Amino acid sequence: MVVPVVLAATLARTDFHAKIVAAGKWDDAIRAYVACIEFADRCAGRVLDALDASPRRDRTIVVLWSDHGWHLGEKSHWRKSTLWEEATRVPLVVVVPGMTPTGAVCDRPVSLMDLYPTLVELCGLPPRAEITGRSLVPLLTDPAAPWDHPALTTHGSGNFSVRSEHWRYTRYADGSEELYDHDADPHEWTNLAGRADQANVIAELRRAMPTDRAPDSGPDAKSGANSEDRDD
Repeated sequence: MVVPVVLAATLARTDFHAKIVAAGKWDDAIRAYVACIEFADRCAGRVLDALDASPRRDRTIVVLWSDHGWHLGEKSHWRKSTLWEEATRVPLVVVVPGMTPTGAVCDRPVSLMDLYPTLVELCGLPPRAEITGRSLVPLLTDPAAPWDHPALTTHGSGNFSVRSEHWRYTRYADGSEELYDHDADPHEWTNLAGRADQANVIAELRRAMPTDRAPDSGPDAKSGANSEDRDD
């Protein structure tokens, strides 16, 4: 078993963090990021206020999400482009009139790939078997409903991370691995992948990883990078 996470360190651009620290701008950068969030929240609030005041209030499904998380210096990294919790966890809010309990919070791990089959079911459209993802309707009606489906995230070629309620397991293209116990280590500081007593956990989480995938395409196919993650 290969454990040292060499590729993970390559994905995390620590040079950017060093420049921010050297310039004494860490606090300012976090303050600016929080200001952006507040502005986005206010804009979303204006839309929701208008919906509340409209005749469509009780027959409109609201879904709010983002496309990736964001590091603010954790593990000496900024921005996205990792398979750690900060970059892979995103806000997800779904409100369905007459279905979702007011103020309910669900702790089950789900994927943005689940949104399409969810909306298909909610809108009474024919399901499509070839679409990846599972309908979240059971969790929308009961946030504590059984859900044995970990969430899968990928970044670059051959790098996959599986998140269950208890664990995060990541395997990189170079064969290195990470395993974090989120009950005891929510900030993912202690890599347990090399421990023999965790072999069964890793074997179970590996079952959620794809066994085949489409070939890489686009201008960065050879490097395995996503075009949106380029610095230029």
